[in-house]
Amino acid sequence: MKNPEIKVTETKLLSDNWYILNKVTFTYQKENEKVQTHVREIYDRGNGAGILLYNSTTKKVILTRQFRLPTFLNGNKTGMMIEVCAGLLDEDNPEECVIRETEEETGYRIKKVEKVTQTYMSPGAVTEILYLFTGEYDESMKVSEGGGLASEQENIEVLEYTFEEAYAMIESGEIVDAKTIILLQHAKIKGLI
Repeated sequence: MKNPEIKVTETKLLSDNWYILNKVTFTYQKENEKVQTHVREIYDRGNGAGILLYNSTTKKVILTRQFRLPTFLNGNKTGMMIEVCAGLLDEDNPEECVIRETEEETGYRIKKVEKVTQTYMSPGAVTEILYLFTGEYDESMKVSEGGGLASEQENIEVLEYTFEEAYAMIESGEIVDAKTIILLQHAKIKGLI
């Protein structure tokens, strides 16, 4: 089967208040079929990276807890989410991003990370690619309390769980964040902890 022919015919900026929201008109034509015109709203917030911090000696992981307005608006009664450390790339490459975010959010200064995968988390409406990593930590790497940057109004709680506790939180529904589930399952499959 041949890929459809796609042509973007118009892009209209709807908002650039926080990130970019465009209304995109495009044509879509499959082989030997009529051209169809589609209109979609596409949200561009940049690409991001996330990391599961694990300690293979103590069998623990570091996660974060913070308020996420979209989840609150869509049924999460408290709006609080337990997640792996993550952030937007800004001008960094994915590895530099997760190393920077790890120190800002968790207070651990790590030097080595291992890429797991890259994924589109919501490809129907969001352009973001999320790069996922794992990295080992130990107490000698702790340089601050973490919690995020005050300048970014981050209020991040740093959590440490045994791997088994964290993994069980997927089944209990306490962890519902996709990147966190992917990385915890990766750790389980690969026997990292």
